[in-house]
Amino acid sequence: MTMEPWRDPSRPVDERVADLMRRMTLAEKIAQLYSAWVGGGNDPVAPEGQRPEWDWHQLIEDGLGQLTRVFGTAPVTPEEGVLRLAGMQEAVVKANRFGIPAIAHEECLSGFTTLSATIFPTPLAWGATFDPDLVRDMAALIGRSLKTVGVQQGLAPLLDVTRDPRWGRTEETIGEDPYLVATIGTAYVQGLQSAGVVATLKHFAGYSGSRAGRNFAPVSMGRREFMDVVLPPFEMAVRDGRARSVMHSYSEVDGVPAASDTWLLTDLLRGEWGFTGTVVADYFGITFLQTWHGVAADIADAARIALGAGVDVELPNALAYLTLTDRELVDRACERVLRQKCELGLLDPDWAPPTADGDIDLDPPEARELARRVAEESVVLLANDGTLPLRDLKRLAVVGPLADDPNAMFGCYTFPRHVGLHHPGTPIGVDAPTVLQALRQRLPGADIVHSRGCDVRELATSGFADAVAAASRAEACVMVLGDVAGLFQAGTSGEGSDVADLELPGVQSALLDAVLSTGTPLILVLMSGRPYALGRFADRTAGIIQAFFPGQAGGAAVASVLTGDVCPSGRLPVSLPHDPGGQPWTYLMPKLGYATDVSSVDPTPLFPFGHGLSYTSFDCKIDKDHYDVGTGDSLAFRVEVRNVGPVAGAEVVQIYLRDPVASVTRPLVRLIGYARVELEPGQTRRVEFEFHPDLACFTGRDGRRVVEPGLVELRVSASSQAVHRVITVNLVGDGRVVGHERRLTMGVSIADG
Repeated sequence: MTMEPWRDPSRPVDERVADLMRRMTLAEKIAQLYSAWVGGGNDPVAPEGQRPEWDWHQLIEDGLGQLTRVFGTAPVTPEEGVLRLAGMQEAVVKANRFGIPAIAHEECLSGFTTLSATIFPTPLAWGATFDPDLVRDMAALIGRSLKTVGVQQGLAPLLDVTRDPRWGRTEETIGEDPYLVATIGTAYVQGLQSAGVVATLKHFAGYSGSRAGRNFAPVSMGRREFMDVVLPPFEMAVRDGRARSVMHSYSEVDGVPAASDTWLLTDLLRGEWGFTGTVVADYFGITFLQTWHGVAADIADAARIALGAGVDVELPNALAYLTLTDRELVDRACERVLRQKCELGLLDPDWAPPTADGDIDLDPPEARELARRVAEESVVLLANDGTLPLRDLKRLAVVGPLADDPNAMFGCYTFPRHVGLHHPGTPIGVDAPTVLQALRQRLPGADIVHSRGCDVRELATSGFADAVAAASRAEACVMVLGDVAGLFQAGTSGEGSDVADLELPGVQSALLDAVLSTGTPLILVLMSGRPYALGRFADRTAGIIQAFFPGQAGGAAVASVLTGDVCPSGRLPVSLPHDPGGQPWTYLMPKLGYATDVSSVDPTPLFPFGHGLSYTSFDCKIDKDHYDVGTGDSLAFRVEVRNVGPVAGAEVVQIYLRDPVASVTRPLVRLIGYARVELEPGQTRRVEFEFHPDLACFTGRDGRRVVEPGLVELRVSASSQAVHRVITVNLVGDGRVVGHERRLTMGVSIADG
């Protein structure tokens, strides 16, 4: 029998898709443009939207584009999930006349969001590592776990640049700098897709810029900020990461909701950037065009607007797109969906979903080891008066509501905080020792006394006296404070869990005050999803450690840093404020955005972007401090880094650009390159950076991206404020207009000195 062309894997993808499209009815094409969430939506794991009224068997008669979160909706074992997904795929294949399966998608921001899968640190912790290679390895392992159970698409990474840390989803961001977000996020894309799983860039675009940090609130920003801060991470992930899917954001920027923005989703994304994958809706985002944004008259109008703007697939359920009638637009979106299915092998005649032949281990040893490495590299030592590392202690107090709570380590897109908290009694599913448990293991000779002191959210102070007593009797005190994540007001951090200021939640600040009054040296550990204001405590603490929801190995990682088993190397991916108010603020400000004598508000952070201490010290030298280079040429310069301290450690060499005179106001400094350098005591290594003037470009007055001639500075730094060396570069020649093909990254190579 002759095989139909669309089924033949030896034929080109274009030919196969075109042949299949010719055979399909309009109803069959529309069916490829929506998803089904069977049993989903009963728990608050997505923003409230319209619930569908359809029969599963009738829905799949013409086919189905996607299956929504078969694993990540309720507690199921991996084996149960595989069987359930395989059964649903079998039903889809049998129901439609072409036998086309659906794409199964799941959340995977901090690992596969399902029971018993490895829980990795939250993205803000990825940023703190300044280690794209490690994040790439992590994402590849996450991708393999998804593919093992039959999932083809992961809804990650989130590439929103932090603009206001009061926003509950700050924990999901990688940081406040677009270059850091771009390089770390692109590494995640490359890792996930190396396993054959589609990465989905979220949220395109502007979501994190909402007014007052309120989820879904309107976004007010100029086109220059949008182009130079918001878009670069997506651009890099599309071009260099070759991301295969993009999810529109819920936000409306200057009155235009993203799901209706033809310029954003079609002209820019596809026309200028050359994106060829699928655009998927954020959950219920198409219907929100009617219900929240008020730009559509009814659900059919919302569907027409979104499809016309460039939204190919409706998630998480078949709602608006059931009303579609425009054959030309349906064909455009269906061709993109079928192309992706063809590339994934879903149109091949021998395709079959995985089956559960035995136990499925979603938390294997290599994943646990990788979770440990990411957690350890992400822990940031902010301050230390010499008390750390803790050694030779006889009596230690470990206090605070999060010292012995594994939930302290999990963000809102981990299974325990995303799904598990809605199913009381559900186990975490992985081994996650707390800070208290890990300290008891690492300090077996110490008498360790524990007291909670208070809860994270409640206002009761009845436990203060016990905590104060424990600290008074100890040689040192470790206090663990911060957040418990949860969605839509179920936590102090997470989607829909926004805050009015950056004061520690509940009565935790009062507990800290009370315990500090004992005079016992106190090391403050923050396990949180956002930075909190610590200005009035900093001078009274012996040390401060920041861990952004560090995952299942986070308690052990923090304990290892406290005891000196690990030399801290994390760097702040967001500025840590001095005072609770004065937001929004990031370090990417022009001169008038910093402290001035024309305002009584001082936004200077307590600890700046890029800050982080070590148990060793480093020296940096440069070969030359001035260069002349053409506006279209490259420049190579070298930085010699030496570990001049007593223990092995890692320095993060950060390169910041300062443009003193430009045609528009520019940030005082901005990150354009970095290198994480591992060094033994006394060891020297040489880092060669390749700077191209494209990295100095910005959106000019006429809306075009330009490189201007003139003097710029390359600041070799330990943070955005701690400068080791300054290299002046004179950009000579004519100004240049640059586009999508410009250089986006600084070349980096490391060799022994």
